[in-house]
Amino acid sequence: MKTVKIEGTKRTALGKKDTKKLRDNNLIPCVIYGGDVEPAHISIKAADFRKVIYTPNVYLIDLEVEGKKIEATIQDIQYHPVDDKVLHVDFLRIDENKPIKIEIPVKLKGYAAGLKAGGKVNQNLRKVKTKGLAKNMPDNLTLNIENLEIGQSIKIEDLDFENLEFLNPKAVPVVSIVVTRAVATEEVATAAVGEGEAAAEVVAATTPEAGAKDAGEKKAEKK
Repeated sequence: MKTVKIEGTKRTALGKKDTKKLRDNNLIPCVIYGGDVEPAHISIKAADFRKVIYTPNVYLIDLEVEGKKIEATIQDIQYHPVDDKVLHVDFLRIDENKPIKIEIPVKLKGYAAGLKAGGKVNQNLRKVKTKGLAKNMPDNLTLNIENLEIGQSIKIEDLDFENLEFLNPKAVPVVSIVVTRAVATEEVATAAVGEGEAAAEVVAATTPEAGAKDAGEKKAEKK
């Protein structure tokens, strides 16, 4: 997985006033957890988060705090409820020998067979929760959908990527091929026409004219 370098500065004052002052100066208060050391409180420029937050991609973070480098992953982000500004970020230190949990983007490949029959692609999950060593984390999970027909899907239990464990419920579909409204409407209309024709035949067979015709045919047979 690709990494992004971000510089941080140690925080010595942790009160509410100091936190507000940081935000007023476009700095985001952050905490680094994990490992056998105490949590580290730092601040990072708000602009530096744009390249890792406002993107569909997921990155590992190379933090540099006063000359010290720390490999980490973003664990949690707190946003302002009104303007969606970032208020606080939690980082988790990465241990190369311990698995991490991270959401990886899903990328679709190929033209599904079901599209030719009028279906459409429904991507239920844009990211999948995974667990594994940082060195085994790919930039994305590429799924080939060429053989999917209408009504078929690729579920979490169908995923097979080396050295990765998937944490979403196994029965959840990642991508599926569904019937479009136009095709569904056409099928209903066709079924209605068929039912109408069958009903017309029944009505025709039970009308007085039909009964009289049958009686006439029977008399002719007796003569």
